[in-house]
Amino acid sequence: MSAPPTLQVSALHTHFITRSGILRAVDGVDLTVAPGEILGLVGESGSGKSVTGFSIMGLIDPPGRIVSGSIRFKDEELVGAPPTRLREIRGDRIAMIFQDPMMTLNPVLRVDTQMIEALRAHRDIGHAEARDRAEQALGRVGIASPRERLSSYPHQLSGGMRQRVAIAIALLNEPDLIIADEPTTALDVTIQAQILYEVQRLCADTGTALIWITHDLAVVAGLANRIAVMYAGRVVESGQTNAVIDTPRHPYTAGLLGSVPSARAPGERLAQIPGMTPDLARLPPGCAFAPRCAHAGAACGVAPHAVTATSGHLVRCHFPQAGEPSAEADATAAPAVAGDRRVAAGNGPSNPEVAP
Repeated sequence: MSAPPTLQVSALHTHFITRSGILRAVDGVDLTVAPGEILGLVGESGSGKSVTGFSIMGLIDPPGRIVSGSIRFKDEELVGAPPTRLREIRGDRIAMIFQDPMMTLNPVLRVDTQMIEALRAHRDIGHAEARDRAEQALGRVGIASPRERLSSYPHQLSGGMRQRVAIAIALLNEPDLIIADEPTTALDVTIQAQILYEVQRLCADTGTALIWITHDLAVVAGLANRIAVMYAGRVVESGQTNAVIDTPRHPYTAGLLGSVPSARAPGERLAQIPGMTPDLARLPPGCAFAPRCAHAGAACGVAPHAVTATSGHLVRCHFPQAGEPSAEADATAAPAVAGDRRVAAGNGPSNPEVAP
């Protein structure tokens, strides 16, 4: 008998009430993450990825609010939970890594103060033990001389190092669920590979579930077990990573793969998805992707339902693609995927003391 999911999101709707109208930032999202599983949440800017993460954390402020839906963390419903209960869970059982580390770090407190407080707020341990664990956490994310860095203030660190400190804070309490919102954007390739290796090892060793929010398909190809592709607040395709990357069924997913830089001839133009992401306050009737889709037809005037393309592979489209990998998808995805899967196989950096 399989273990129950760590997180189950059902029919989640998060809206923002503005003067220009109601922005349906999250419009009926369904997600499930099992213990030890890594889910890649992919899409362009404005697709609703980050708002989905903030909704799970209970961090939606007015004029935004969760209108309906369910967020079950283990056996507990988080929608409507008291703020005191959400504060107990955040940073302990559920942690979030923000894209901007200054959303995590207090600029007037030293790194050791912030890390020790994050530990002792949820663990009955002494100051010395908490400091030792904080030092170990900094070493795990590739910060050289972690003992000295503990005495630093955030403004004394580079942007990449501040991000690594924020990642270390999220890993401190070994939470059941981590939501990572593009956390490696500011890091160089070597440190990014090390962080990916560390989070994979954490998930495998402790059963931590991870939602990795990104626009970079090359990263999730080597990191995630499953991928969910979002567009205009909805999940338009989801499935096992190999199935989504190798045989995309939704035209939007195929477009994202086609725009990945690859070993094209120098000067050759990249493929691109025409048009712009829609205004969430003025979504077109039916399929939101139809104005940008080369396969759109009359049926797209009605919003499509999610259908099962193959076992566990869901697609929300009236005209799903045949599922055969195109030459363009092969040419663009293969070089990036091959490089990242070396990290997934456990051959990431072995030395935690990588110089910043």
